[in-house]
Amino acid sequence: MISGKWKALLLWQIHKAPARFGELKRLVPDISEKMLIQQLREMEADGIVHREIFPEVPPRVEYSITEFGIELDNALIPLALWGKQHADRASGRRPGKASTPAPHVA
Repeated sequence: MISGKWKALLLWQIHKAPARFGELKRLVPDISEKMLIQQLREMEADGIVHREIFPEVPPRVEYSITEFGIELDNALIPLALWGKQHADRASGRRPGKASTPAPHVA
């Protein structure tokens, strides 16, 4: 449900506040429009986000997080905290980067 690199970022943005497509595109600038559409459709189909169409001219579409999405977002918080705590260590072990061994802590 949350595979890939974009869904967690999109979920985080939508969790903060409901957002329109253009806002999400600005908040996650490296995502292509095609990928953004695909990810939002999948998240809607999975019940993570709600897509609301407002009957205006031109039509306005807004994405908000569902209760199920809130549960998922809350489940990801410990993983995000772990990632922040170990970001330096993980970035030093990527292929192609020179790294020094992490000191052994007893």
